Amino acid sequence: MYKSGFVTVIGRPNVGKSTLLNQVIGEKISIISDKPQTTRNKILMVYTEDDFQIVFLDTPGIQMPKNKLGDYMLKISESTLEEVDVITFMVDESIETGKLDKYILEELESISTPIVLLINKIDKLSNEEVLKLIDKYNSMGLFKEIIPISAKNNDNIDMYINTLRTMLPEGPQYFPEDMITDQPEKFIIAELIREKALLNLDEEVPHGIAVGIERIKQREDKEIVDVFATIYCEKDSHKGIVIGKSGKKLKEIGKSAREDIEKLLGSKINLQLWVKVERNWREKDNKVKYFGYK
Repeated sequence: MYKSGFVTVIGRPNVGKSTLLNQVIGEKISIISDKPQTTRNKILMVYTEDDFQIVFLDTPGIQMPKNKLGDYMLKISESTLEEVDVITFMVDESIETGKLDKYILEELESISTPIVLLINKIDKLSNEEVLKLIDKYNSMGLFKEIIPISAKNNDNIDMYINTLRTMLPEGPQYFPEDMITDQPEKFIIAELIREKALLNLDEEVPHGIAVGIERIKQREDKEIVDVFATIYCEKDSHKGIVIGKSGKKLKEIGKSAREDIEKLLGSKINLQLWVKVERNWREKDNKVKYFGYK
C-alpha cells in the first residue's frame, strides 16, 4: 500500500521551519536567517521513499501584518491549514508562550486536521526542561504527537518523518521521485541572493529587500552560467547601505550567494548584481505580485 499526503509547517518567524525542511529534503531550498519575513512564499518540497511520499508546504512565519506584503504572507500561512492531511506546528525552546504562539494555538483549536507539535532547539535545554515543555503542550489536548527536535543538529528528524508516515492516508505518488521542489531555479536563485542580503545587512534594511532575476544564460564556449540579478530596496539611503563603501557590501553578498548558486546548479557562476530603489513596494499590490508574491 502506497501512502502519500500534504503536510504544512507553520509557526511564528524564526522558529526553524526552513532549517527543518532543508534537513529533511537534503537540499537548500528555503532560505534561512534570524530575521522576520525570511520565507515569503508557500514553497512546496517533496520527500519520497519507496512506499510513501510527503509533500511539505513551507509557509511564511505567522505574524500580524503591517503592509500589503504582510497581508499576503498571513493569508498564505492560514490558507494551508484546511488543505492538508497533517499540520506541523513548530515552537522553539521558550518556556513561556509568547503572544504569536498563543494566537496560533487559538487558531488551531478550531481545526480538525491532525496536528504534530515540534519543539525545536532542544540542544539549548536540559532534559528536565524538555519534559516540562512536553507536559505543558500535552495538557492542551491539541496535538496527536509531540516531538522534541533540533533541526540544526538533525536530532529526531527521522522520528518526525516516521510519525508522519503513520499518519498519511493511502494515495498516489504525486510527484516524480527525483523532484524535491515545485519552485523553478530562477526563484531559488533569487531567494539565495535575498538570504545573503538578509545575513549581511542591518536590521532596518532587509524587510524592504526583494530580488529580481533579469537573465540566466549558459555560455556556449565555457562551462559558466551568467546570472544577472537586481536587488531592490525601498529608500535611496538603503541603496547606499546595500552597496557599501567602495561596493564592499555588495561584493560580500555576491560572493556568498555565488557559492550557494554554484552548488545548486553544479556549475561555475558569473553573478552580476545591481541595486535599484523601488519606493514602498511592500505597500503596492502590483509590486508585491511583480516580485513573485502572488
